[in-house]
Amino acid sequence: MWLHRLVFLPMNDDLIKQADIQRIASEGAKIYAEIKEEYDPKEVGKFLAIDIDSKVVFLGDSSAQALELARAKYPDTIFYVVKIGYDSAESVARSFARKL
Repeated sequence: MWLHRLVFLPMNDDLIKQADIQRIASEGAKIYAEIKEEYDPKEVGKFLAIDIDSKVVFLGDSSAQALELARAKYPDTIFYVVKIGYDSAESVARSFARKL
């Protein structure tokens, strides 16, 4: 049961254009599948922001919080975000105009 999405932070057109969205979605889902048992069910409703290159995971009460933590360490990265414990196979590419 997962809610998945890709999140683009910061608003950087060149970064977005160069991103391999399918790779990020595929690798992010694989990483989450490997670590899922560490977070589900005890962290249901919280969010993970995953950097697919380093495989570093950031846990937050909201997607914004998880992304703020992730962005502090990797400012020019597109993160794979999953809401723990929710059943949705939906992947959404989303741009945030507001900087965290």
